Amino acid sequence: MLEHLPLWIGALMRNVRAGHAKLAIVQPELAIGGTPIDLSSPAFAYGARLPERFTADGAGISPPLVWGDVPAGTRSLALIVEDPDAPAPNPIVHAIVWGIAPTEHRLEEGAMVANGGTGKGSDTGRNSAFGEGWLPPDPPAGHGSHDYAFQLFALADVPDLAGHPGRSALLKAMAGKVLAAGLLVGTYSRGEEARIGGSPQKAPRPVR
Repeated sequence: MLEHLPLWIGALMRNVRAGHAKLAIVQPELAIGGTPIDLSSPAFAYGARLPERFTADGAGISPPLVWGDVPAGTRSLALIVEDPDAPAPNPIVHAIVWGIAPTEHRLEEGAMVANGGTGKGSDTGRNSAFGEGWLPPDPPAGHGSHDYAFQLFALADVPDLAGHPGRSALLKAMAGKVLAAGLLVGTYSRGEEARIGGSPQKAPRPVR
């Protein structure tokens, strides 16, 4: 969505960001309690840079996710992936998957696809490009590092949603039904030095 902006525009907007306070996981109406869900990925560590293949600079497939135990009484799980550093009024939604069975404990690499959810009874919602499935990260060059927040919610119900809901519809359906949540953050940037494995390296593609 934003990868074609010139470097100088990204630099000018460096301090224009939606804000982490607007992430789904911190919205008060969800009233999240309980022990946090242990959410991780075999492809990247918490706070580490996303491998290029999961972004608009690579194959653009969704990363694998794994998680631990969920609370007793969980009837379904929902996943929302957002970029709170987007130069927009609200975080950019990169993926919504809902109706995940409580017995599931992973999403395979490339599982977040349109009209398919995880292929195990779940379904996908609308991302900020008004499509389904995974919207690959594509931050503006020069805008600095962006956080990509993978937020997993354990729900006491299966949301009654028609079609492919957007973020607002899903949050409304989840309100008061969240038993616990897990958070995993990956980062990505363009057009500047990026630390990968502790060593500074150039961003993976030339600035357009």
